[in-house]
Amino acid sequence: MAKLEYTFKNDTLFKSLFVRYPELLKHLVADLLRIEYKSIDEFVISNPEITPDVVGDKLCRLDISMTVNGQKVDIELQVRNEGDYPERTLYYWAREYSSALGEGKEYIDLPQTVIISILYFKLFDCEEYYSEFQALEITRHTQLTDRFRLMYFELPKFPKTITKDDNIKAWLSLFKSETEEDLHEIESMGVSLMKKTVEAYRQVTAADEFRNLERMRFDATNIEASAIGYAERKRDEHWQGVVAEKDAVITEKDAIITELKSQLKSRK
Repeated sequence: MAKLEYTFKNDTLFKSLFVRYPELLKHLVADLLRIEYKSIDEFVISNPEITPDVVGDKLCRLDISMTVNGQKVDIELQVRNEGDYPERTLYYWAREYSSALGEGKEYIDLPQTVIISILYFKLFDCEEYYSEFQALEITRHTQLTDRFRLMYFELPKFPKTITKDDNIKAWLSLFKSETEEDLHEIESMGVSLMKKTVEAYRQVTAADEFRNLERMRFDATNIEASAIGYAERKRDEHWQGVVAEKDAVITEKDAIITELKSQLKSRK
């Protein structure tokens, strides 16, 4: 069972593939939002570029931001749970929402803003792999506004069984793929959209442009890890020196006390 050299956990791959093949991204967004593909008249990727300086930035977010029929939609891929993800998605939503208010516009003109998070870890204490949050009154469940939507897909909770009649499950199965066997299984479903996506995956991962970006990201990650390791070693050396100096002071103090006690005894 051959392991994939690049999986969809790789955000460079995720963004490279769907920016290079926007029709596939359009299908993905339509399925995740549960709207008809043909109903999408406006589809614009707001941040298509992946520049070398962004890849080398340790704080980079290779998300995909779009305008879809007037909505602002942002897809985030998150591999590790760093303990603050709900707050981060709320911040992402607030930034996307507030940035849509142009000069001279009224608040009523602000668009529905949706943050879609595909997670490789469990976030919520429930069995369901899909969770959606909106702004609701806590007892009557009356919707405050339809402008606020946070959608989470937790892949570890997602069942292994693939059904070709459910596009969302097919997409999530693809994102969970770890081996060539997984990809072959998805291709064998007989769904043309999934076959096209797997073929696009193979083309992107074989391209020199993508591999160069990956090398830059790998180098940047190693440099960052080395810098962190060096800083931690210097910190440890500093505190070891502080402790050693403190121990020396205590030893000297104890010696003085012992000497004073000895002198007092000799005077008695």
